[in-house]
Amino acid sequence: MIEYVIAENPDDRVLKKASELIKKGELVCIPTDTNWVVIADPFSKQGIEKIYKFKNFDKLHHFSLLCDSISRASEVALIDDSIFKMLRRITPGHFTFIFEATKKITKAVQANKMDHQVGIRFIPSTLVERLLEVHGEVVISTNIDYAKYGLSEHDVYSYQLEEAIGSSLQMIIDPGEYEFAGQSTIVDFTSGAPEIIRQGVGII
Repeated sequence: MIEYVIAENPDDRVLKKASELIKKGELVCIPTDTNWVVIADPFSKQGIEKIYKFKNFDKLHHFSLLCDSISRASEVALIDDSIFKMLRRITPGHFTFIFEATKKITKAVQANKMDHQVGIRFIPSTLVERLLEVHGEVVISTNIDYAKYGLSEHDVYSYQLEEAIGSSLQMIIDPGEYEFAGQSTIVDFTSGAPEIIRQGVGII
């Protein structure tokens, strides 16, 4: 089911419905700054099973967590005080940050339990921020492999996603015309100092 919203003022009723579906262990599709992604509740066993089945990955493969605030991120990631200032300066932005994981997330997701690391994203998108605020918790996300479904990386529309992967989803949220920035920059903080693992469009 496609739900159309205004990008800068998404309908709370749609966001609440999406949150309810996620909490029930269902999958929802939304656009971020880098790609269309599929999201689930990392604390729902059913949701975790569905998102890994969707990607056909084993449960040791990492997916990113989307957060609406640094304080929310600190519930699932060990963020040193010295790093807070940097995060406040560059977030939300086109970054994926790798931190040591907290027990809250290692108890829920096997991949985080195995290496005690977690990837965190703060998406520069009103739609994503509002959805996370309404949901009141982080969500786990994975990119869609367009090639797998015969889709081009450019100009992918919600109706195409519904045709290709709609059977795996309960909702697609479409804010209309949407421009993706490119790959996120991956920054690893697990050693204490920032280390750029992949340079994307995010600039520190």
